[in-house]
Amino acid sequence: MPLSKLIIGYTWAIGATIALHAQEPRVETSYAHSTDSFPIEGTPKGTVTEYIWDKSGVYPGTIRRYYLYVPAQYNASQPAALMVFQDGHAYIKPDGDFRTPTVFDNLIHKKEIPVTIGVFVDPGHTTDELPPEPRWRPRPANRSIEYDTLSDTYATFLIDEILAEVESRYAITQDPDGRAISGSSSGGVCAFTVAWERPDSFRKVLSHIGSFVNIRGGHNYPALIRKGSDKKPLRVFLQDGSGDLDNQHGNWPLGNKQMYAALTFRDYDVKFVYGTGAHNGNHGGAIFPESLRWLWRDYRLPTNR
Repeated sequence: MPLSKLIIGYTWAIGATIALHAQEPRVETSYAHSTDSFPIEGTPKGTVTEYIWDKSGVYPGTIRRYYLYVPAQYNASQPAALMVFQDGHAYIKPDGDFRTPTVFDNLIHKKEIPVTIGVFVDPGHTTDELPPEPRWRPRPANRSIEYDTLSDTYATFLIDEILAEVESRYAITQDPDGRAISGSSSGGVCAFTVAWERPDSFRKVLSHIGSFVNIRGGHNYPALIRKGSDKKPLRVFLQDGSGDLDNQHGNWPLGNKQMYAALTFRDYDVKFVYGTGAHNGNHGGAIFPESLRWLWRDYRLPTNR
């Protein structure tokens, strides 16, 4: 065989080997919940109520569920902290990945997070009526528009509509350091967008398997963070795994690594927990109590006098 063909063949083989190993192996790990994710005898339990919102001016023609967790320790004379979750139904399931009401019960009782009201918002459907059950199918038609768009539109909807309704019934702190926002996948990039656009209202972000990829521009955040003229007063917790998605929109593990690198470069208060999980809530749910402890560390609610 001519030497030129040998060289070409050898070069192709090296290229194929590099391409084969260019990404991390996608080996998914199953993560176990800690005792903080299970009911503990003697711990006061908060209440969860369900509501329907069908009068949006920001997203006209949509209908959605949202849920409200109020801790047993809530006192109307003392404004509570606030934490908002996107894809709310996934966060409130008692036997789901996150089990937020149970985790809140336990951590509030142990005074490891402040007395916190949880607001769990589902994306908008564009049908006349909601599906009988709050599941992923049928997928809410407005989800990507609301969650993946880089603008202040969803923040306006959340603050001026949903939270205005909640605040008409419950006392919630207006201290932005006492207000956190969270979500998974597109809900994760949405949570970051809300705080990025409105740090006057939210300064704590918890993102699980965040979609910092090019669905509707989320891949631009690392550059915006690095080149932004003003550093924003945000605390950000990121979670992802090497088994997360890699598709036409981008590579989720790479997107989250780029976010962490950019936030670190600008000296943000940031933590990134990277495992081997896939595009689901298992890893994020397993570390959820510790994530909350880190996010809320050193925060104390102002005391009315």
